[in-house]
Amino acid sequence: MSAVEVLTPASRDHGTARSAEPSPPDETPLAGTAPASEAPAPHEPRDDIIEEILAHADDREKFIPVTRAALMERLTRPQSWRGSEAKETRRFFRYLDYWRQASYSAHLLEMGQTYEPFNPDSDLLVTRKYTDAEKATLQQRLMEQTQMLLEQANYTRIDPADVKLILTSDSHYGLDLQVDMHAFDELMIYYRGATKRRLHRRDARKLYLFKEEYEVPIFQRLFLLFKLKPIEQRIDEVMKQQQCDRKAAERIVRKLRGSLGAEISADSVYLKLFKNIPRSDIEMCFPNTTVRFRLFDKLRLGVTAGGGFGVGVVGTATKLMVAANPIALAGAVATLGGLAFRQGMKFIHKRNEYMVTMAQNLYFHALADNRGVMTVLADRAAEEDIKEEMLLYSVLAKDTVHVNELADVDAAIEQQLLNTFGLNLNFDLHDALDRLVNDGVVNIGQDGWIRTLPPAEAARHIDSLWDNYLDELPDPTRGEGIEFEDEPLD
Repeated sequence: MSAVEVLTPASRDHGTARSAEPSPPDETPLAGTAPASEAPAPHEPRDDIIEEILAHADDREKFIPVTRAALMERLTRPQSWRGSEAKETRRFFRYLDYWRQASYSAHLLEMGQTYEPFNPDSDLLVTRKYTDAEKATLQQRLMEQTQMLLEQANYTRIDPADVKLILTSDSHYGLDLQVDMHAFDELMIYYRGATKRRLHRRDARKLYLFKEEYEVPIFQRLFLLFKLKPIEQRIDEVMKQQQCDRKAAERIVRKLRGSLGAEISADSVYLKLFKNIPRSDIEMCFPNTTVRFRLFDKLRLGVTAGGGFGVGVVGTATKLMVAANPIALAGAVATLGGLAFRQGMKFIHKRNEYMVTMAQNLYFHALADNRGVMTVLADRAAEEDIKEEMLLYSVLAKDTVHVNELADVDAAIEQQLLNTFGLNLNFDLHDALDRLVNDGVVNIGQDGWIRTLPPAEAARHIDSLWDNYLDELPDPTRGEGIEFEDEPLD
């Protein structure tokens, strides 16, 4: 029996996957986690621009939305292994899990050191200074380290150029949000889990007496990294773009950055992680978001304010025409001023209502900031790695597989995830195989046959890696920057 048949005896043909189990009632998987029967047909037109952004060569996500404990339980059932191998496999998986966590802890330590010069939340003494070239090197290294974490955590990138296409006025929360996308020196946007959430609302067509069910497309996780351009650089750009003098450019930049607090610095790099963000409200996550009146509110406020103010003007004019007493004249003018003030306050109140709505919703969507984001991503990346490795090892350890059969192995694992959990995923086989080969658990011979250490021997091998881990730590090298105490005296 081949390795593929060991894992999925029902079918080796990925294209004839069985229908998936029904999804939970509150969320319907989409894009990466939808059952095959619910996936959009390739010939169907997509009129939603977000669907264009989510459209890839393989639009299934790599994220496996199952806990590693649940997956380990399924993969180490006694009937799936010979003799006592199930118990030995469980021990090996636990060893491998801790080993993978240790590798990401080392990466997180290195990444934290790179991030320290850009960390807006740091409470440590500044003991090193950096040249502009050194800070540029550190910034580029931080971008690469962050991208590696996101990809290993199975996040999908959104090109900032595409973001402009989805910054529309169609907001789930009823807000018209605007973002100055030219303000950023660095901008990275990644998502994971493009799904739809079912909600209920009262229907105006039914006089608000009955609720209707509707779906809200969301990103279960949305990552945002940004660094603002220095204000002088931004002013120079505005002068060139709008052909204006420096004073006018300064006013424009101050207005565009009016929503940013004084603590937001162009020297810092900010990392944000959000949960369950409606796809139509990505603008809400940017630091320089401004709220504008919707057309409906403009019309409503304009009609009520214009009508009320017009009536007030007519009434005041009539009083002025017939009034001879100066006190009466002053009272009429004061009445008109009070009316104008009240109408103006309606606009201010509505704008404040917008801001409160955005702040309240953003508060409940925020998940982590800055160093906390790194910790969350490292933990998720380690979990995704171990889940992929457990799935692959469960195939390779049961039979000898040739490299020419890897496509069948990949299809078989995806079929198992579909049959077991109702998940239509794009399994990242080669990434998992590379890690197992690098750790010495799997060996690919010159003849192309893949040989795997048995579970008990694989566990002992990981144990030996642990024993040698500290002994083989490289000596730290002096990084960028120079300690203040090392500066030569003038």
